[in-house]
Amino acid sequence: MKTTTADRMTDLLERSRRVMPGGVSSPVRAFGAVPGDPPIVARGEGAFVVDVDGNRYHDLVGSWGPLILGHAHPAVVEAVERAARNGLTFGATCPGEVELAERVLERYSFADRVRFVSSGTEAVMSAVRLARGATGRDRIVKFDGCYHGHSDGLLVKAGSGLVTFGTPNSAGVPEAIAALTDVLPLDDSEAAEALFAEKGSEIACVLIEPMPANNGLLPQRLEFLRRLRELTREHGALLLFDEVISGLRVAPGGMVERTGIEPDLVTLGKIIGGGMPVGAYLATAELMDQVAPLGPVYQAGTLSGNPLAMAAGLATLAELDESGVYDGLDRLGARLASGWSAALERHGIPAEVVRVGSVLWLSLQEGEAPRRAADIRPEAAELYGRIHARMLADGVWMAPSAFEVAFLSTAHTEADVDAIVAAFDRALSTD
Repeated sequence: MKTTTADRMTDLLERSRRVMPGGVSSPVRAFGAVPGDPPIVARGEGAFVVDVDGNRYHDLVGSWGPLILGHAHPAVVEAVERAARNGLTFGATCPGEVELAERVLERYSFADRVRFVSSGTEAVMSAVRLARGATGRDRIVKFDGCYHGHSDGLLVKAGSGLVTFGTPNSAGVPEAIAALTDVLPLDDSEAAEALFAEKGSEIACVLIEPMPANNGLLPQRLEFLRRLRELTREHGALLLFDEVISGLRVAPGGMVERTGIEPDLVTLGKIIGGGMPVGAYLATAELMDQVAPLGPVYQAGTLSGNPLAMAAGLATLAELDESGVYDGLDRLGARLASGWSAALERHGIPAEVVRVGSVLWLSLQEGEAPRRAADIRPEAAELYGRIHARMLADGVWMAPSAFEVAFLSTAHTEADVDAIVAAFDRALSTD
């Protein structure tokens, strides 16, 4: 790895902070939770990113998950270039939009219709509106530790008690909007039952990441997810699986396929656009036909279903359809988890590597890995910060937060994984 020069990087960091809040377009990129300044990335190459000073890093962020094929995959780049030559956006339906809709619905057989949007936030916001319109109810339920984008009604946090009244977790969110959101702890059937006993007739939908991966990786018990399915059906509420991260990442049909649980709504993003801005929500015809222009629930987007994003998505799904792709990703994930676990044990650090397929998280605390956000100990962040800084200096790009996960791609090789493990071992050795 090259030694970072102090000219171009420093200049761009200073300029960025003058013209953008914190110098970034999304907060976690600012490295506020880890030591040092964020490198500015110039390009991606397969399993690597390269900063403006030419430093090359093994990439475990993958643009926060969508790059399951790695950076600049030739088939995806070719598809986007071909689509771009025909126009960047039409504000009209394009052939790729129809084809990608068909390919997505093949993977989620419970659903009949899909609506494309331009982000995961937009997908969840629209799905919640549909749930409210379909049920005629206003209340929604989310879980502490699950992130569903930055729309007002979902920027709430938990307080004390089993069933927590929603309060804003961001300035600018009116109390009246946050008050319509109840927050429950993950992995707590009794709390969910108590809430439904009290407010079941008011609840439009329960939304959950079936594989929570925005506040640590917190795999949920199948029994808990099934209980949510039972409660929503008993009380006439809808169950929304937010699969913006897990959809197509952990299986072709995401967590719906892995759990065998059919929700009423699924939201997607990330991978279905192959790295381009895209999201989607899908459900049965009965539910989706309540969306405009057929029904009274309004949602629109000028760039929704744009030809570049659709082309990138189709090319990505075609690659994922190749035989053995998911098995290969699982083997790489197991190899990385095994290597990290061995290094932690070798250095006497009590921790656990949590893994679902090609998604991994370092639970840097004693005991069994948590299933609830409240059980994550804050001191883990200090250790992670030291590990992060040393890994970055050693050429490994990890998420700049102890509560974010690592992603592998088909571009990673066993040799890449072994190099990442070796860097991790060196990072632990310096303590």
